[in-house]
Amino acid sequence: MDRSGTERQCSPDAAPSREPSLHQLRLFLVLAEELHFGRAAQRLFLTQPALSQQIRALEGRLNVNLVQRSSRRVDLTAAGRALEEEARGVVAAMDRFRSVAATHARQVRGHLRIGAIGGEAFMPHAIAILAELSARHPGITVEIRSINFVEQIDLLHRREVDAAFLRSPVPPGMRSLHLATGPRVACLPAGDPLVARAPLTLAQLSEHVVVDVPIPELREWWDYWTINPRPDGRPVRYGPVVGDVDALLSAVARGQAIAFLPAEARHDYTRRGVAYVDVTDLPLSTSVLAWVAEHDHSLLAALLQAARTVSRCNCK
Repeated sequence: MDRSGTERQCSPDAAPSREPSLHQLRLFLVLAEELHFGRAAQRLFLTQPALSQQIRALEGRLNVNLVQRSSRRVDLTAAGRALEEEARGVVAAMDRFRSVAATHARQVRGHLRIGAIGGEAFMPHAIAILAELSARHPGITVEIRSINFVEQIDLLHRREVDAAFLRSPVPPGMRSLHLATGPRVACLPAGDPLVARAPLTLAQLSEHVVVDVPIPELREWWDYWTINPRPDGRPVRYGPVVGDVDALLSAVARGQAIAFLPAEARHDYTRRGVAYVDVTDLPLSTSVLAWVAEHDHSLLAALLQAARTVSRCNCK
């Protein structure tokens, strides 16, 4: 209709003008909801004449009348009602299109090197984090590198790995994200008489020699793992020096010393001559993702985002 209420005749053979813009479709949908130019313009932060001009421009591009205007109200024409749903579909599709494009624009690509001490790469939380990372950023390739006790310090500081799945406490100079907490067990020679008396207490193990680690930089970390000093204040007696889990278990199997490991070792490190025993007063063990703060980059940020997502899901 024109301003007098007379319907304009549009020739069916008339060629449509340019394609309507997405902006104009959004304006039309708001007007279709409000059926009032004033209220629609207010929602859109436009003046009423500006909105009316845009709707007329849209009608001109489509070569069809969308609304019937009068001094009191606005109604959709039959064409307007039919095109309203089509317009919603177009706008929704474009919103999805832009969302997918934005997601891919945010994706990071590159090669990420992750260290893992002992069997940490096989823990459920580690597997879940790597799966989340792959889903979010399929362009990132991941290399898992098994690291020993000493390397958990050196490789991170030398940037040979970008992050590492470790057990707390982390060495000085590193940051960490808590992943999971669980029990620990004592590793005893299978022939030790105390094995048959399990579960044990730390007091019952006070006379046993414990394996040691090779460098002073690991002292705080190893004192935590060996519970040094013990609850009664007695210091731990250290024995053979080991650099990794296999060497640790070898020393235990040969009866040279005992050790303490996460409870998962029962399944991950079955060895002849080694028995895993519950100790009622052993502190819990915490799995962490560790990194050096000064080495921050987009690949590490993507890994930490995946780890935090998994951690939040596990807390629910």
